[in-house]
Amino acid sequence: MAAALPADESKPVQRPLIMRYAARSDVGRIRAKNDDSAYVGRHLAVVADGMGGHAGGDVASAATVLDMLHLDQGDYAGDAGTMLADEIQTANSLLSELVHINPKLAGMGTTVTALLLAEGKLHFAHIGDSRAYRLRDGVFEQVSVDHTFVQRLIDEGRLRPEEAETHPHKNVLMRVLGDVDASPELDLDTLDVKPGERWLLCSDGLNYVAGHVVERTVRETKDLRECVETLVDLTLEAGSPDNVTVVMVEIVEETRDDVSTAAVDVIPSAPAAAPTTAAKPARLENPDGVDKPAGHDERRDEPAGSEGQAAGSTKPADAEKQPSTDPHLGEHLTAEVLREELASRPHELVGAAAAAAETGSIPTIAGRTVARRAATVLTHKAETPASDDDEVPERPKPRRWVTLSIAAAVLLVLTVGLWLGYAWTQTRYYIGEYDSRVAIYNGVSQRLGPIQLSTLEAVTEIRMDSLPLFSQQRVRQTVPARDLYDAQRIVKNLEGTGTIAPADECLTPSPTTQASGPASTDPAAPAAAPPPSPNASDPAAAPAPSASPSPTITCEGGR
Repeated sequence: MAAALPADESKPVQRPLIMRYAARSDVGRIRAKNDDSAYVGRHLAVVADGMGGHAGGDVASAATVLDMLHLDQGDYAGDAGTMLADEIQTANSLLSELVHINPKLAGMGTTVTALLLAEGKLHFAHIGDSRAYRLRDGVFEQVSVDHTFVQRLIDEGRLRPEEAETHPHKNVLMRVLGDVDASPELDLDTLDVKPGERWLLCSDGLNYVAGHVVERTVRETKDLRECVETLVDLTLEAGSPDNVTVVMVEIVEETRDDVSTAAVDVIPSAPAAAPTTAAKPARLENPDGVDKPAGHDERRDEPAGSEGQAAGSTKPADAEKQPSTDPHLGEHLTAEVLREELASRPHELVGAAAAAAETGSIPTIAGRTVARRAATVLTHKAETPASDDDEVPERPKPRRWVTLSIAAAVLLVLTVGLWLGYAWTQTRYYIGEYDSRVAIYNGVSQRLGPIQLSTLEAVTEIRMDSLPLFSQQRVRQTVPARDLYDAQRIVKNLEGTGTIAPADECLTPSPTTQASGPASTDPAAPAAAPPPSPNASDPAAAPAPSASPSPTITCEGGR
């Protein structure tokens, strides 16, 4: 055993892994505001690219990043990968709450690409078209997959990768966080990690730099700060039509210096200072602008009132009394919690999230506790006061009555219209067939869904096979009548002549038909049937006529 001790002592102690990092975000050459946000610390790196233009792309990305920054820790009781995924889904529901409170933000969304280093594993989560690259053992590769329309075309073999950059729909996203999908699909993975590997997280603004240039820069630039500066500068030189955000991470073993600076000493607040500090909006000052990384050293000198409160102050009673004295105190408490969160560890916060933290415009949503950590609602210069929220529950009530009234009126009109239409059909009659006999029906020969719009009035003794074929066809197709008397007249005609026309109409001879008939060869025929001449003195009016056809044949032939 004595010999074994030196051998054990000679084994190097495996130290926890942490991230070395650098980050930078720039609005670019064309855009008016920065919709990108990023946070990176010793265990968490997140890049979010907001969309929605003026409506709130910066709100979406900043709200998501600020709501996730409390994950920057190495110890987790459960599965860290599951917690990362759940937190992103929670951020998605947060965006829906924001739109519910402020409808002007409808349509906003954001991409998310995140790395969480915990217990020697690297947990990866991704949605959208921001990217994650890894340089490990000399191999530089893209780990994330773009959730874009052109990438789907590439995966299906309908588009070549070199054609993607010039495709007119290259920026169309298929998956994103926002107020559209309640549970968006994330790409999740748990990866083995080793000291020395590097990760590059970036928004799609970096796509304007050629891929081989990005790879060479990551490989050859040893200093992480210099690397992110170079990549952003290259994007600006390329015209930078979009915002660009770059985060560089290197996995290293924790050192004693890292341990000594892992936490920031919190100065307890004075007993009377807490209410005063919480009574006004918290602001995270950064005189150099929103693109300057918000490092932890800049947060140490913040006023101590909120720090003592959020870090386990010994005055919980004061925290319970404050909401009753200031109805807007929840907004300030959330900003103070954010300040405490940022001051508790080394980090860099850039882009729209840094601007939100500096202004302190982070009011909370009702029902979301201080334990949820950072920002739950971001507004543009606090545009949604509490009085606006009070009006929301009152509006649906009158709208419901109006809707019900309109629906009742429409139903009444439809009911009256259908009844009047049915009543009109019952004033009509028609001739049809019933059990191979001619019958009289009351109504019209139509159906309204399952409702038959006619009833059998009477069945006659006239058999269908006793009628000429033409009349049978007419009866089967139904013969309309103006009223019951007209229907009875038509039945009488069918019984007497076999047609629907009256008998006198069928017996009227046609002069044209008689004149065009052939002359008889019987010499007795003219004497037996001399035609009545209207003018006996007119010799042209007395030609020898042909025999008259039978009334039934003339009526049927005429029809």
